[in-house]
Amino acid sequence: MISCVHIINIFYEHKGLFLKVAVEELKDYDQIKFALYPGSRFSGVQKSERTSYPVHVDIKNVDFKNSILSGYLTISGLTEKYPVLTTFFEAEIVGDKYSFLTRKWDADVEVDYRHWSRFPAFQKEYSHKFNRDDFKPDFNNSDHLFMRWKEYFLVPDHRVRTIEGASYEGFYYISYQRSTGSIKGYYYHVSSEQFQSLELFHDIENCFPIYEFR
Repeated sequence: MISCVHIINIFYEHKGLFLKVAVEELKDYDQIKFALYPGSRFSGVQKSERTSYPVHVDIKNVDFKNSILSGYLTISGLTEKYPVLTTFFEAEIVGDKYSFLTRKWDADVEVDYRHWSRFPAFQKEYSHKFNRDDFKPDFNNSDHLFMRWKEYFLVPDHRVRTIEGASYEGFYYISYQRSTGSIKGYYYHVSSEQFQSLELFHDIENCFPIYEFR
């Protein structure tokens, strides 16, 4: 795996003096989250029983302290009217704030178990205790991070609520593996084909973006 050095140039102006600070590792992007940063892209496919569709995901905002991130999911070839569909989604990161239990979006504990159990890392580490309210997984010592991705509206026209041949009323059960920079997921909606899969890989860049604050 090729890794990039995180470099942030921070400029402070105080009484005519500029202080330039080069930071190689930002705290919020530690080793467990290295591919989950604003501006990162993942590419891959979504597969149904008969067909697969190209997908890419652009991460726009990340807030690990509040266990959320957001971005855009783009899928191609799903419908004739919209050959390229882009939706805005928000993610709940399982951990201190969000548990493995969804408790909304028509997903009960049995639906949760069936979907989370398709991830081998969940089966190995969490299947026997995931439904305990007092259980909080420690992902700092794990190779996997689990999330739920919920699509909310079409981009750029957020007024479009229904699309023939497509649905974003459900959500994705997501597993991110830090050692490979890969994402696997399963879409769930009570009226949709079960276990449509999502498989994405981090697009490796030459280096991370450089930010300057003045």
